[in-house]
Amino acid sequence: MENFSITGSNYIPTVHFDAQSGVLEISGESYHEYTVEFFQPIIKWLRDYLATPGREIVFNFKMIYFNTSSSRRFLEIFDMLEDYQRSKKGKVTVNWYYQNNDFDMLESGQEFAEDVNLPFNFYTF
Repeated sequence: MENFSITGSNYIPTVHFDAQSGVLEISGESYHEYTVEFFQPIIKWLRDYLATPGREIVFNFKMIYFNTSSSRRFLEIFDMLEDYQRSKKGKVTVNWYYQNNDFDMLESGQEFAEDVNLPFNFYTF
């Protein structure tokens, strides 16, 4: 399977999903007006990737800012990863990075961690 990448710019995050290593990373800012359309190829790639059981996945989340619409897409991704871990015997770890003193971003990560049954690690950058 091919890797998946999007170069970030204003309003859209950088995405790098490495199919060989299982390291999936989203970083930057996400406040694109059309998040459903933007995230559609990301969700499709992830769905295809998660078709193979037993993978070890590290999801690095390094966002500086995201809007409510993007938050819904991120929850969809976390739900997919949770389902994969539960039903396909995968092992998923979420590394949630937030800027030092950005307690809103830390709180967002803690809320996602409460919503899904995945291990979350919290780091500052």
